[in-house]
Amino acid sequence: MSCKLRPAIAALLGWLAVAHAVSFEVKDGNSTCIKAELSANFTITYPVTNGTKKVTVPLPASAVVGSGSSCGDSGVSPQLLASFEGGHSLGLFFSRDNSQYKVATLSMRYNLSDNVTFPESSVKGIITSSTNTSGISAQLNTTYRCLSFNSIRLEDPNITITFSDVRMEAYMPNANLSTKESVCTADLPATTVAPTQSPTTTPAPAPPSNPERGSYNVTNINGTVCLLAKMGLQLNVTYISKTQNKTVQGIVNLQPNRTTFSGSCEDTTATLILTDELTNLTFTFTLNSTSKMYHLSALSMSAAWPDMPAPVTLSNSSLNYLQGSLGRSYMCRSEQILPVVDSFSLNTFRLQVQPFGVNGNQFGTAEECQMDQDNMLIPIIVGAALAGLVLIVLVAYLIGRKRSHAGYQTI
Repeated sequence: MSCKLRPAIAALLGWLAVAHAVSFEVKDGNSTCIKAELSANFTITYPVTNGTKKVTVPLPASAVVGSGSSCGDSGVSPQLLASFEGGHSLGLFFSRDNSQYKVATLSMRYNLSDNVTFPESSVKGIITSSTNTSGISAQLNTTYRCLSFNSIRLEDPNITITFSDVRMEAYMPNANLSTKESVCTADLPATTVAPTQSPTTTPAPAPPSNPERGSYNVTNINGTVCLLAKMGLQLNVTYISKTQNKTVQGIVNLQPNRTTFSGSCEDTTATLILTDELTNLTFTFTLNSTSKMYHLSALSMSAAWPDMPAPVTLSNSSLNYLQGSLGRSYMCRSEQILPVVDSFSLNTFRLQVQPFGVNGNQFGTAEECQMDQDNMLIPIIVGAALAGLVLIVLVAYLIGRKRSHAGYQTI
């Protein structure tokens, strides 16, 4: 990766780190007309020289109410325009009748000149698309609530917007969301239908074998390697299966030959981004400048697997894994299970990583994980016990032999 991309990668990380709902409020003077709390993922296919690429990025926490937002007036509907870096925006245009309000038009405006979000795009400029069938509606004076994933494809088939954790209200009588809710269909309890025939048992698929070990690195601004990693990675994600219509546990190996890597290095933070066609992993390491110790402090995962009804983004920024000393590498040959959130854990195999103090493009002296130390300690203890047992038998034999000789002394 070119070192000149470091500022761009830093901006991209701001997008990838978001996992919570973003809040917006549209006001006319002191009166609030629209209030929204929502998460959104944008899946966009765009042209490159040799075909197309697909990106999935979330609505960042830095998104703000744009200048196009309005409470409307006679003949003009209220609208929320959420703007964010790179020249992109999400638009929700509302309408109402005597009993309901709805998102009459949902639009997306994105800038293909943003090389951070759309690397290698062969087309530049602003693209806009919309749909008049968002399916988002609620009773007047109630809050629209939809915590489930809701994917909406715009008129341009290359753009899909996936909402989740949505609470919003338009045409508000006051500044607070109504305590009464209009709940989307996906959030309603599922109806259980009694089976008409004896169910058959489908055996669970066999877990995949241990993943292949990949080699990854990040180059800093002066052209030298600042982060090294060798590891096999296995993702363990719980999600709702589109085909089985139930919660399943997906275990997927990251394949190094299909994975691209990038990242950035700062004085006290280093980031490694691994991306394949369906999955994105972002590792963030933090260095304590006082103790000269580093650790994996944040991990973010975005996945759009074929059996998922919508892309999934999961992250945790308060981790404390893979601890090592500045200038040394962290090594763990054993399988490690790194819980990230309840529905996602990352399994590592034959891992060695050094995010700071890399010298000569080589790993520093390895500091082994506790599991490897324990695995080495067990044979040592067993060996010592066997040696002790042999010694005891030998001493007992010599003592017995001496006593036996004493019984035949000449008088």
